[in-house]
Amino acid sequence: MLKNNKGFTLIELMIVVVVVAVLTSIALPSYRESVAKSKRSDAQGALYGLAAAMERFFTENNTYCGSDEGGTVGTCIANDAPGIFSKQVPIDGGTKYYNLRITPTTTSYTIKAIRTGSMATDKCGDFTLTNTNVQGLENNTATVADCWRR
Repeated sequence: MLKNNKGFTLIELMIVVVVVAVLTSIALPSYRESVAKSKRSDAQGALYGLAAAMERFFTENNTYCGSDEGGTVGTCIANDAPGIFSKQVPIDGGTKYYNLRITPTTTSYTIKAIRTGSMATDKCGDFTLTNTNVQGLENNTATVADCWRR
């Protein structure tokens, strides 16, 4: 009498595990880079939003000085958190992955999105933007063209 066994053999199960492992090893780095690109784009959008707030501040006060957190109009403090905009990215709260900082002078400014949290080791480094819309990177291993969206 022959039995009609149903089920999987050990070899079949091992083949399925290997296939799943290979697919995961291919998909996971791509997914991580996609998430990082999204966070970089969010940081760049926040920099442009902060730049718009800096321009509004200048229009009202005829200086960029004092736009820092707790700032007094006319007093310039370098690399301080903004007082006229969100201090982090994402700007609506949540787990931050960039800190926003401003370095104003009377007639110009440089704003930065400094990596933190899950983006602390990102290849693009810290994003910078000036009042003349010069885009830059600091502490990076990639190029401006690779990291700033166009």
